[in-house]
Amino acid sequence: MPKKPRTARVSEPALARKNMDMDVSKLEAARQILGARTDTEAVDRALAYVISEHRELAALDALHEIGGLADVYGNAAARGAVRRSRRR
Repeated sequence: MPKKPRTARVSEPALARKNMDMDVSKLEAARQILGARTDTEAVDRALAYVISEHRELAALDALHEIGGLADVYGNAAARGAVRRSRRR
């Protein structure tokens, strides 16, 4: 009897339950800005946004380093200093 082809399974992301103290006004503002229905959704979307922004900036920095991106504003060093200070 022929074997059935395997179908690819999409794994669920690993979830962790966290109990955190948060500024209620910041959380509410994030919910409104991100269009989230729940606090959990707001935090998840905010984290996804931060990760995405970091990856985009890293890609632009890499492109600039290989000479593929002109610094039209002339302040690449200042932007890099700001990004490095955010990492702390």
